[in-house]
Amino acid sequence: MKNRYNYNGPSEFKPLSPWAYCGLSIVFAIPLIGLVINIACCFSNSNINLRSFARSSWCIFIIEFVLVAVFVALIFGLGLTSYFADIFSSVENIAGQYI
Repeated sequence: MKNRYNYNGPSEFKPLSPWAYCGLSIVFAIPLIGLVINIACCFSNSNINLRSFARSSWCIFIIEFVLVAVFVALIFGLGLTSYFADIFSSVENIAGQYI
């Protein structure tokens, strides 16, 4: 059995460490710089694991974007904006009593 920390195969298939995934997640979360780095990693041929992780983050972004778009469309489409405005104003009134 090979030790996973002494990988001797091609560098394009070298596994990423858990710290690499953690660091990449943090870097990808930076608004503009992370977007550029993510796009560069999506098309990189240096490491297939890095490329797959970058592409999976795009899949998650697309799913989140669609869910937020559906939620916003439901709120504005069903006319629930006044309902949420009433909730927020009541919370503001309650918080204002204690401040």
